[in-house]
Amino acid sequence: MGVRLMVVDDHRLLAEALASALKLRGHRVLAAAAPAAGAAELVISRAPEVCLLGTATPAEPGMFDPVVKIKRERPQVAVVVLGPVPSPRGIAAAFAAGASGYVRHDERIEGVERAIMKARAGEAAVAPQLLQGAFSELLNPAAQPDDEGQRLLQMLTPREVEVLVRVADGEDTRLIAAGMGIAPSTARTHVQRVLMKLGVGSRLEAAALAARTGLLDRAERPAAAYANDTETQPGPESPEE
Repeated sequence: MGVRLMVVDDHRLLAEALASALKLRGHRVLAAAAPAAGAAELVISRAPEVCLLGTATPAEPGMFDPVVKIKRERPQVAVVVLGPVPSPRGIAAAFAAGASGYVRHDERIEGVERAIMKARAGEAAVAPQLLQGAFSELLNPAAQPDDEGQRLLQMLTPREVEVLVRVADGEDTRLIAAGMGIAPSTARTHVQRVLMKLGVGSRLEAAALAARTGLLDRAERPAAAYANDTETQPGPESPEE
């Protein structure tokens, strides 16, 4: 039997892609909403069986306040957090707030579905390897943990970072071109460079990788930050027909 659920994530493209995949598997997805800041009110008003709540920064203070509010107002709703490779603090914060599970952003749809079913049944929905990894990190903390998001960010030019943010927001080539004031052909070239540098084959994969590593949260900064972009900019171009 399908589950009545909601998908809430700051990045619309990820939320809508996951919602579509779950609908194809027979579940009733009530909403795919962004941003997560309004998740609590939306979930409380719709009262699904399960809420999938996306976050790129699970260890950030206050990140799971929406979970606390949901569980206070709708204790019957099971909340499963979708996030990056978590730190022990992130997992602890999610469950302390009342979450029923934690699933990585790059988990296969079958794994997400298993977590949904376990959460609806009142069970803890977290992969054993995540718990093992958390305990391992607690027992053997890395002196200087590798920051994959920062590493990936350093591979991209400021203009490519802006393109990646727009891709994650669900913009197509023409919207990217219009928003950046460039020709569609130039926008396509930037997108291809981003995919190549990140080592992925599609826009959806790029968005998922950026969300999982926290790259998007680091990237979202005022447009003025591009003022010092040293990348050689193309000359005036006429829009494509």
